[in-house]
Amino acid sequence: MRVIRAAFCAALFLLCPALAVKAQDVTLTSRDGAVELSGDLLGFDGEFYRLQTEFGVLTLDGSGVLCAGPGCPDLTDFVARITISGAETVGEILMPALVEGFALRAGLGVTREQVAAGQVLYTLSERDTGRVAGEFTIHSHTTDRGFEELIADGADLVMALREVREAELTAAREAGLGDLTQRGRARVLALDALVPIVAPGNPVQSITMPELAKVYAGEIDNWQDLGGADAPIVPHLRRMSSGLGQVVQDRLLAPVEVTLAETAVEHDSDEALLQAVLSDPFAIGLSSASEVGSAAGLALSGECGFTLQATRRNAKTEDYPMTAPVFLYQPAVRLPKLARDFLAYTRDPQAQYVIRRAGFVDQLPEEVAIDDQGDRFANAIAQAGEETPLAELQRMIGTLTGMKRLTTSFRFRAGSTRLDAQSLSNVRLLAGALESGQYDGRQILLVGFSDGEGGAEANRAISARRAETVRRAILAAAETADLSRIELGTDAFGEAMPMACDDSEWGRRVNRRVEVWLR
Repeated sequence: MRVIRAAFCAALFLLCPALAVKAQDVTLTSRDGAVELSGDLLGFDGEFYRLQTEFGVLTLDGSGVLCAGPGCPDLTDFVARITISGAETVGEILMPALVEGFALRAGLGVTREQVAAGQVLYTLSERDTGRVAGEFTIHSHTTDRGFEELIADGADLVMALREVREAELTAAREAGLGDLTQRGRARVLALDALVPIVAPGNPVQSITMPELAKVYAGEIDNWQDLGGADAPIVPHLRRMSSGLGQVVQDRLLAPVEVTLAETAVEHDSDEALLQAVLSDPFAIGLSSASEVGSAAGLALSGECGFTLQATRRNAKTEDYPMTAPVFLYQPAVRLPKLARDFLAYTRDPQAQYVIRRAGFVDQLPEEVAIDDQGDRFANAIAQAGEETPLAELQRMIGTLTGMKRLTTSFRFRAGSTRLDAQSLSNVRLLAGALESGQYDGRQILLVGFSDGEGGAEANRAISARRAETVRRAILAAAETADLSRIELGTDAFGEAMPMACDDSEWGRRVNRRVEVWLR
């Protein structure tokens, strides 16, 4: 074997630590014969080899080398094999719909095979020759299992109903999969929402977030306390180890530091949860909005009179407090071209319609005229305190009249100036729209709002800083946008237009936002 210069090796390193060298089963030689490299073949994506060598894990362009050895792939009949693992709610409905939609878009035939319980194989083939172009294996179980399979078993993508945990981040780094929090490693595939559901005929039509948390903590156990009949409440939810169960923990219980009541009934599937609620007039469930079925969904209300339903628009804007982004995580490993094309397709408008038909909330931005925004401005006037003068309300109405609100919104992590996961995805979506020229010739105004805690002037200043933070993030992401063709500005009105009651942390979080307005 010829000696390889260190600089050549360093240029080939993937974001992976050096690992112990295994059986050397392939030898890659440059076409001029000047460089030869042996090692254990970890993968081939149709274009690049990924090789474990004495220098660490290297990635080499297949067009520049010749492969010899028993582990060499078939270059003429390469089949891209992609494994997608994770949340059952996504894997059983949404992901199959996207794979089938992608095959149709790419002009490929597709067949489905149920390999095992929770495991489906989609085979994509060229229509004219019948040659197999790719195989998508979908494992549907839990978000936890998805990350386990990514780290231990080499799954390519993870379907998650929550953000990656710190322990999973550490394990992924140690496995040479990179930092899953970095740009490009996670995307919001779609949006869902957690909805309180009851059997049809239950007289209760709304519930506050504090009440809901107390129900699942066992502190409220009779419907009479919620304005219903004198009957015990039986709470139901998905198993706490599932993605939806973890959404309950993160979004409902953790903010008020309570634990799930022993009386709560956990279920292994969405269907089992729905049937349990429908068969018990005294049951309450927490369901994915895509799985409500014939149950009655409760609105989320507050003491101030605001009521929010889990509508598609409220989920898109994150105005609904239990919006649940559907994440797709990708390790820092080069995927086959077919997989990269599939990921690009998930951003396409056509894919967004597939997402909507599957019962999830798409991310296509919608422009909402003031006349179609319900009672927002009336509520702003009704809820205005002494510190919000009439002149400020008039300034807000004068500024926004004639503009339309975009359903793209931005919110921040609790106690932080950092954008939350959905908002980071929204930054990239809006930046991409600017780069494509979608809003050329238009005025874009980023408008900051706050909750009502503290002084009105301080809140206005905080909301102004948040609007500026969003503006900087968008400009940094929109690297190729022609900014001379748009007007991108900021304004702020503090606590002047609340979306929810300030009587709970959930409501205050909803009110702390940056909206996008267009003219």
